[in-house]
Amino acid sequence: MTDLVDRARGALHAQPFSVLLGTELTHVGADELTLRLPVRDELKQQHGFVHGGVISYLADNALTFAGALALGPRVVMGEYKINYLRPALKGTLMARARVVHAGRHQATCQCSVYVMENGDEKLVALAQGTVNRLPEGNGPEEKS
Repeated sequence: MTDLVDRARGALHAQPFSVLLGTELTHVGADELTLRLPVRDELKQQHGFVHGGVISYLADNALTFAGALALGPRVVMGEYKINYLRPALKGTLMARARVVHAGRHQATCQCSVYVMENGDEKLVALAQGTVNRLPEGNGPEEKS
């Protein structure tokens, strides 16, 4: 399991956008994981809520990482849907994603995004997506 956690953290740190936002991997299980992102003013929109794009990013990343647990590290998001349930104002965002079903080339995953503040946890969004395994030899390092 330590190797899996190290590889997942390495993949997260290889994403410049995740590094910019300050996202952390806090838990990895056999078919689930948790990403953490502290709320700060730069992540908010004009009404003082965490921007929906930030919450969406976190769900997208958690879903994709969960899919990688089932399909291996070479995966991309095929599609996902998100429902925003309530705004997040302050605290820490936690995205918990899990594999619902996995085949050889696709995995369906679900993610719950919570905001944690003063020991309270509130559900702010639900997402579901399909993660696809990349065929070998398909990547930015390949020359056409």
